[in-house]
Amino acid sequence: MSETALEVARLMDMLPEADQSFAYEFVKKLVRAWDPDYTKVTPQEAAELAEAEASGFVDDGEINWDDLSQYAEE
Repeated sequence: MSETALEVARLMDMLPEADQSFAYEFVKKLVRAWDPDYTKVTPQEAAELAEAEASGFVDDGEINWDDLSQYAEE
């Protein structure tokens, strides 16, 4: 977690419970406005995806699910 996120969490923890709920709903609204379909990735997620793809990652669309025998190791 970033230092900014940790600081936000510390600040929110100082608020009364009702204000914490308000702040939470506000942050949730900001995130949904930024990425309404939850399709954007963070820099960390992008790095993890790149690592997975470089490691022999196979997209499930490339697999012939009707004939898995071709993927069996001999």
